[in-house]
Amino acid sequence: MPLSREQKTDQVDWINTVLNDNEVLVVMENRGLTVAEVSDLRTQMREAGGGVKVVKNRLAKIALKDRDGGEDTSALFKGPTVIAYSEDPVTAPKVIVNFAKDNEKLGILGGLFGGQAMDPKGVDDLSKMPSREEIIASIVGSLTAPASNIASAVGAPAKNIAGIVKTIAEKEDA
Repeated sequence: MPLSREQKTDQVDWINTVLNDNEVLVVMENRGLTVAEVSDLRTQMREAGGGVKVVKNRLAKIALKDRDGGEDTSALFKGPTVIAYSEDPVTAPKVIVNFAKDNEKLGILGGLFGGQAMDPKGVDDLSKMPSREEIIASIVGSLTAPASNIASAVGAPAKNIAGIVKTIAEKEDA
């Protein structure tokens, strides 16, 4: 059943919201994914913090029309397409690249990241970068390492002094 004008407007508004609220958009070609495979992909993406949706090409092109990199990205919307999106710029590409390795029915066409259109290699390269959480953990680890080194360095002389005092006390008792 065709969409009404209001439904089409809602779809374009939804795509605009996705583009505004998320750092990355990955465009994929659906080469015959089953319902179970699409459900599995959606579950994996949801657990990682992103989303997946089948969109109408014309409506996606309308939403991308006035965006930086939108013209190049809108050219990807041919045939049956699926989009993936996430706030973290690495989440959607990671999940999609991993899913596509095991499933040849999903072809990565490209995407949009920070107003720049990406080709499939760009999506693959982005998927290999550490996620926001991994970067934060690395920074926190780097910040806490000097503090623990300082604490052990400060504690070492006290331990040495305690050992010397113990030795002197033992000598006096003997």
